Amino acid sequence: MPSPTPPTAPRRDHVREHHGDRVVDPYWWMRDLEDPALRAYLEAENAYAEAMTEHLAPLRTTLFDEIRARVKEDDLSVPVASGPWWYFSRTAEGKQYAIHVRVPRADGDPRPDPEGAALPGEQVVLDGNVEAGDSEFFSLGALTVSSDHRLLAFAVDTAGDERFDLVVREVATGRVLDDALTGIGYGVELSRDGSFVFYTRVDDAWRPHQLWRHRVGGDPADDVLVHEETDERFWMGVSGSRDERWLLLGLGSKTTSEVWMLPSDDPEGEWRVVAPRREGVEYDVEPADDRLLVVHNADDPDSDLAWAPLDATSHEQWVPLLSSGDGERFVGVDAFDDATVLSLRTGGLTALRVLPRDVTSVSGHGTPWDVEVGTAVHSIGLGDNPEPDQRSVQVVVESWTTPRTVLDVDLATGARTELKRQPVLGGFDAADYEESREWATAPDGTQVPVSVVRRRGVVADGTNPGLLGAYGAYEISSDPYFSVARLGLLDRGVVFAVAHVRGGGEMGRRWYDEGKLLAKPNTFSDTVAAAEHLVTSGWVASDRLGLEGGSAGGLLVGAVVNAAPGLFRVAHAAVPFVDALTTILQPELPLTVGEWEEWGNPLEDPEVYAAMRAYTPYENVRPEAYPAILATTSLHDTRVYVTEPAKWVARLRETVTNDPATHPVLLRTELSAGHGGRSGRYAAWEQIAWEWAFVLDRLGATERVDGPETLSD
Repeated sequence: MPSPTPPTAPRRDHVREHHGDRVVDPYWWMRDLEDPALRAYLEAENAYAEAMTEHLAPLRTTLFDEIRARVKEDDLSVPVASGPWWYFSRTAEGKQYAIHVRVPRADGDPRPDPEGAALPGEQVVLDGNVEAGDSEFFSLGALTVSSDHRLLAFAVDTAGDERFDLVVREVATGRVLDDALTGIGYGVELSRDGSFVFYTRVDDAWRPHQLWRHRVGGDPADDVLVHEETDERFWMGVSGSRDERWLLLGLGSKTTSEVWMLPSDDPEGEWRVVAPRREGVEYDVEPADDRLLVVHNADDPDSDLAWAPLDATSHEQWVPLLSSGDGERFVGVDAFDDATVLSLRTGGLTALRVLPRDVTSVSGHGTPWDVEVGTAVHSIGLGDNPEPDQRSVQVVVESWTTPRTVLDVDLATGARTELKRQPVLGGFDAADYEESREWATAPDGTQVPVSVVRRRGVVADGTNPGLLGAYGAYEISSDPYFSVARLGLLDRGVVFAVAHVRGGGEMGRRWYDEGKLLAKPNTFSDTVAAAEHLVTSGWVASDRLGLEGGSAGGLLVGAVVNAAPGLFRVAHAAVPFVDALTTILQPELPLTVGEWEEWGNPLEDPEVYAAMRAYTPYENVRPEAYPAILATTSLHDTRVYVTEPAKWVARLRETVTNDPATHPVLLRTELSAGHGGRSGRYAAWEQIAWEWAFVLDRLGATERVDGPETLSD
């Protein structure tokens, strides 16, 4: 049977000229998201993708069933104490979304351990399934309870465009007090008495730029503009302090930040800046009873910890408390009555450092100690800890092979109690899998960490299929995390690897700086080095390696495939930023101006323009044999428009020399989703199964190698 014929995108030549460079772009027209021709093209591509993968339907069903068989569908989170209640969430079999609930709490009561049925006095705070209704997409942009636990404020997006409608209602009765605010940004905070709600608005570039105060139940026309950020590089967000005494307004660009405070019991008062912004200085603030704790990079790019008076208004009031050591990067701080917990990176991994409170010392703190993890490769971070007077804290630990585990860590003794380990059904045994960290050598000699995960018994004999993931942008680290879905790859003999490339934050601020702006090509060459390492070390066969990345990681996929197409058998780029130069040249588009501190400003700087011109995937596709390519995207994505992957696929299709029957180029668009893909756990599993079936098929790894084809409990 002949293969289906791939769609052909209409061509409408458009000329772009900057810095003496003239570029003809035949797919510029796709920037108009309202053009009926674009919708028709996307639907044609979806039909083609389905036709080309029709034979994978059984594998998709198998992968989905395997995920579902391993998940405890009726499950609950660890209850968290807050005031007179224990708060937690439930999932129910057949339900897409979590159900947020609470039960009464009395002093001395043990933590409840509910299983299945509702507990006495249990109240539903919010049922995501009810709120979603018949919507194909559902996402919460805020979920907060008032200080007196009487009111719930939550914000809902049912399109995927990250614009939210706000609802305030009484928890106990479900009575709606306010639903007048629509189209707001992320984040909502209630004043201490619940009479006012603070929220953000976005500008034409979809940047949160205004903070507003709204009286609950009042007319939005009477809302008061509290703060407006006119610098287009800066975003804003609003939050509340752990002790509920303060409202915090955070303003930040990629390199500079500023924090304002307001007593939460004085919602109509004047906000106060903690320290006016200084170009290139980032800081974060944590109220700690009678003082402020400040993590800042004013003196060290890897940051220090300082304290300041509670009423501080200048950085000159910051007093040094703790400096980061060699190989460390301070990233945040949380204050409790008995101790301060510092989140940091050390040796390329996350860590937690406890600073006991000691009123007799000059600093107010005693000798620091680190929370022990016990495994060489791991992620560790604080869980949900809403009360300042708690004597122990929830800590979350996981790795590539260790399910997410919630611990209770005593702040005085360090004693640990396991509260919950993510249940994994189907006969899962963590001992059946192995993880390690290796090092690849980049062209400039830099040693790049690479995580390697595989089923026990898989050896480096040069025959295995492999899938390499990478991101490398915004100082975001690709830290180890457990995935039930990933087991479907490992059980088919796939070696799963993650390249912790420059541009991320794994190895400190230098690691980020060496993968941004004019140094961005290091991100791509690091990835190529990691791929070559997997082959030369024998972990992966030279003709069985796949590449995967999303968003800025999708840009990485496109750039790396352009640079070394022969390294890969298949590549999956999710919501990929593959037309980066065209986008960054348009300051009127969402996110663009703020992105100049990450990528550079090609409008004003010819050197930046030339650098981006040289690596932007869309503009550097070559007439060579490429791997099979799957681009996935969402129609309502406001961070990376569907335009970019659509243009890229059209360019690939007309340029590469692939036989489309054996090395297809596919575009699949979710028509009711945003940047994060489909919402709801079952829908997300279906999406993962679709994507990984394509990858596994191309790697020749569709059959399980661990024995029976079905999972057992």
